[in-house]
Amino acid sequence: MLPTTPLSILLKTTKPKLKKLESIGIKSLQDLLLYFPRTYIDLSKTYKINEVITNQFTNVKGLLSQLQTSRSKFGKALIKAKLNDETGSIDLIWFNQPYLQKILKNGQQIILTGKVNFEFGRMTMQSPQIESAQDNPLHSGRIIPIYHETFGLNSKWIREKIHPLLKYSKTIFPEYLPENILKEQELMSYAQAIYEVHFPQTLKTLEKAKRRLGFDELFLIQLGALQKKWHWQNINEHEQKTMVIHEALSEFEKTLPFALTSAQRRSLDEILNDQQKTYPMSRLLQGDVGSGKTVVAGIALLNTIKNGYQGAIMAPTEILARQHYHTLFKLFKDLNINLKFMAGSTKKSEKTAIMNELKNGLVDIIIGTHALIQQGVTFKNLGLAVIDEQHRFGVKQRDILKSQGSPHLLSLSATPIPRTLALTIYGDQDLSIIDELPSGREPIITRLVPENKRSDAYRWIEDKVKKGRQAFVICPLIDESDTLELKSVIKEFEYLQTNVFPELKIGLLHGKMKAADKEAIMQEFKENKTNILVSTSVIEVGIDIPNAVIMMIEGAERFGLSQLHQFRGRVGRSTHQSYCFLFMQKYSQTAATRLRAMVDHTSGFKLSEIDLEIRGPGHVYGIRQSGIPDLKMASLTDSITISKARNAAEKIITNDPDLKNLPYLAQKLQEIGEVYVGD
Repeated sequence: MLPTTPLSILLKTTKPKLKKLESIGIKSLQDLLLYFPRTYIDLSKTYKINEVITNQFTNVKGLLSQLQTSRSKFGKALIKAKLNDETGSIDLIWFNQPYLQKILKNGQQIILTGKVNFEFGRMTMQSPQIESAQDNPLHSGRIIPIYHETFGLNSKWIREKIHPLLKYSKTIFPEYLPENILKEQELMSYAQAIYEVHFPQTLKTLEKAKRRLGFDELFLIQLGALQKKWHWQNINEHEQKTMVIHEALSEFEKTLPFALTSAQRRSLDEILNDQQKTYPMSRLLQGDVGSGKTVVAGIALLNTIKNGYQGAIMAPTEILARQHYHTLFKLFKDLNINLKFMAGSTKKSEKTAIMNELKNGLVDIIIGTHALIQQGVTFKNLGLAVIDEQHRFGVKQRDILKSQGSPHLLSLSATPIPRTLALTIYGDQDLSIIDELPSGREPIITRLVPENKRSDAYRWIEDKVKKGRQAFVICPLIDESDTLELKSVIKEFEYLQTNVFPELKIGLLHGKMKAADKEAIMQEFKENKTNILVSTSVIEVGIDIPNAVIMMIEGAERFGLSQLHQFRGRVGRSTHQSYCFLFMQKYSQTAATRLRAMVDHTSGFKLSEIDLEIRGPGHVYGIRQSGIPDLKMASLTDSITISKARNAAEKIITNDPDLKNLPYLAQKLQEIGEVYVGD
């Protein structure tokens, strides 16, 4: 039997059922056996009647008696009986299941699964599941797998179809992990794990099966990433862009109005060290909001152009790209560096001119959006490509920049990620972390504000603004919604301007505006011509307004903690004390508990761990964009297994990077190569 054998050959079922399976991605034998349960009900123990606890699912074993059939006044079939053992009896009733008349017999020993109720002095069960005590039961008397269901496919049906096909598991799922890893990690075989995860013998064997399958998922991610990294460093024919640390860097640092933090210095040294190697750098620079990643990237870019190469920064939004352009323009204003900006809104004639200058090597550094990887954009000699908020770009988009003559690649992320998780999601990159803020920054005071204190908050904000400071107000939606009772940014802008702050100048910003309008609004806010900016999440990253000291967030329960922390990072960027006020549109105790983490913690890394536990990596980090698939068994919060899987993968790549001595493992990696290996 082959893994790819169609289910239409194997299953005795209808075409509509097969179409239902196909709609959830199940077409072959392998697909069905890898459709793992979502949870389990432990019904492995059977009870005597006098041991039963009422109102709980339980298994009861006994003899059937007093079986009788009748009809209700509505014509529905009723089947009544008693279940007896030496300790007592239970009254049984099944509604509208006439087929049971052919199954049930007086004197039959059966196992029933269901809830036992106590009514009018009698124990009763309504429509319990039935298994013969002589059979090997699938639906009761064991640990029962519960699957994700869709209309027309319930767990009972799925169990019945999977069980007879598991006999093929050893044939179609050969062991691919090396024997030494199996022994070191104390893992059961792959085929056994697949069998046990569907029909576990005990809770202990179920945990072992889940541990094996979870380890595999994390191990294959690590192995694919490390193999890709090894090939990038050892096999690919690169245009060697080995650089030296130019003497201009130390002179440039003396002109900065601040001293680099020790974390910035450490990260910069790691980047400059990579630039001196014979193969291209692939490094992730991770730092909390306001930690100074752009300055570090700017110095690396300066080193690049001083070594005779070009540099580029690509950002996911035009606002963020322009922020980088303005920051670098200030940094390099006295250095005679040709700095260019290009985005989707750039005029065609201007784009053409910039593209010609890039091709001829006249542009030193270009900053822009996806426009930098559009067709026709070529560099004469790209030495360093910087990608900001890299999790917002797909793998292929990042690889386009890599293909421009194999430049050094530096990715930036202001979304803090626990180190072990970063090594998993971005395992083909080295990691640098800026884990401290510049000196002189005051921690941002964060408060969860009850609705009855809203007026007080408004007056307090007005007082701060009249003293020269500025404020953000964030809303989740652009327009009014009939289904979500959330603050609309347009309605909120009108309300605040008319009813709350009539004497102040309020600006409006959202993603549906034209790029030129966004830029004009942001420029007015930067110049303090606007006192309060009402915005959507478009300001999540890249906005640097040192004079803004208040961040007010409406509908805060609608955002994840990491995103809220990004919003909060838009203030607190000067020596002024800053504040973040969280307002809930729809109160719940769960949401309030989660938001109090914002009050209690200022560290983005700590909040990322809490957010990861609550929402999972797919929502927090955009896992699909990074190339990591949904995990069936593993958890990206399991740092212990992640570390074990990475160590095991590192040993294999060190000794056998092409897996020549591990053909089954090579085949397994090849099967998922589009996801994990990439190139």
